[in-house]
Amino acid sequence: MLMVDGLTCRFGTKTAVDNASFSIAPGAFVGVIGRSGAGKSTLLRLINRLAEPSDGRIVFQGQDVTALSGRELRQWRARSAMIFQQFNLIDRLDVLTNVLMGRLAEVPSWRSLVQLWPERDKALAMSALDQFDMASYAAQRADQLSGGQQQRVAIARALVQQPDIVLADEPIASLDPRNTKIVMDALLRINKHFGITVLCNLHSLDLARSYCDRLIGMSAGRIVFDGAPSELTEQIARDLYDLEANEVLGGEHVMPPPVSVPGLVGTVAA
Repeated sequence: MLMVDGLTCRFGTKTAVDNASFSIAPGAFVGVIGRSGAGKSTLLRLINRLAEPSDGRIVFQGQDVTALSGRELRQWRARSAMIFQQFNLIDRLDVLTNVLMGRLAEVPSWRSLVQLWPERDKALAMSALDQFDMASYAAQRADQLSGGQQQRVAIARALVQQPDIVLADEPIASLDPRNTKIVMDALLRINKHFGITVLCNLHSLDLARSYCDRLIGMSAGRIVFDGAPSELTEQIARDLYDLEANEVLGGEHVMPPPVSVPGLVGTVAA
């Protein structure tokens, strides 16, 4: 269980996240929605401890995440894997090495520096790439991939961290509709097949309603909605998105909901 209690983050006079409180059960797929600047990205960065809270606590399985430092903090960041909008791959490195970067918390730093990765970790990385039909690109440089392919590599990197939670920060913001569906299906796959909790920032209500079990709506740093997608009425959505409501509610291509999660080959379990 992940518990967020009174979480607040201030940057000078600006309050990016304001007294956020919620809990998430293991294995949930939760969408965080709201207009640009609502505090969605800061919330995920706080949970991963890439940003420091001004007040409040984050507790996971009884452990106070906000009190962690040193090696324990690095381990937490591995357990709460981040997926970023801009992929955060190292362009000059090949795909396999980029995925292996997800093992840094478990491998001595000298091994990563001289590229002497344990064979078990290489097998783990190849298995993760295979989950998302990217194994054939293992030797290719990351900057030679399309945006959708790069995001699938980033998801494979997160998976080899063997996380309890995946925090996806606008993972499809720069992708076309086809690659959007591929990436969202990949996130759904790790949620349903591996039972990994997914907390995903999404601007699109269509996607949020199609993929998520629960929605958390943010406005001006505060949580103003928390419930099932079916409970999010048009009026609540308009209040949530304010000036962006017409764009979000009326201008988007409606994607069909995901069907079933396809069978997977191999495993990346420990």
